Amino acid sequence: MSAVKRVTLGSDGLAAESGVMAIYNYNPESGLFTGASDEYLTQGVGIPANSTNDAPPASESGKVCVYTDGRWLQKDDHRGETVYSTTTREPVEITLPGDYPEGTTPLKPATAFDVWSGKAWKTDKKTQQAAAVSDAEAEKASLIAEANSVTQAWQTQLLLGIITDGDKASLTKWMQYIQAVQAVDVSAAPDISWPVKPE
Repeated sequence: MSAVKRVTLGSDGLAAESGVMAIYNYNPESGLFTGASDEYLTQGVGIPANSTNDAPPASESGKVCVYTDGRWLQKDDHRGETVYSTTTREPVEITLPGDYPEGTTPLKPATAFDVWSGKAWKTDKKTQQAAAVSDAEAEKASLIAEANSVTQAWQTQLLLGIITDGDKASLTKWMQYIQAVQAVDVSAAPDISWPVKPE
């Protein structure tokens, strides 16, 4: 059995004679090296699309070979890593080789109020405090509304003079609770100790 003839490409990029050539395939979109194979070329035929007869260099640690502009390059490989937008703090998963996308950082923000300083996340204390106060105001309104729904029937019974002594005592406890909630200073948020609801 005779060995298969190894061929090379002529200056026109076509096989000068029929035979086998080692080719190196790459992804047409990312340029990522996808593997090598021996391809049989008939005389006058070129290599398949998205391949080259130039062997890629051995990948360095943390890098991958990418074919771009007619040559192999070593690019950083962060695929699968999560980075964070420096404007929205939203996580972004990296799917392509290369540097980290513009406007992202691998550093995770600690709070929803972090602002990118150019080198690190800094918590915007004023915005964080304003949000905590807003949340506390909403919680205060919710607690008062809940208490009012509990006491509504008793208040009507009290006005009509038909409330029982037990319900009157409960109404008093709930009204004192409402007063205590109303007295809470929400500007201290998030360090607020809410009054305990009556049983």
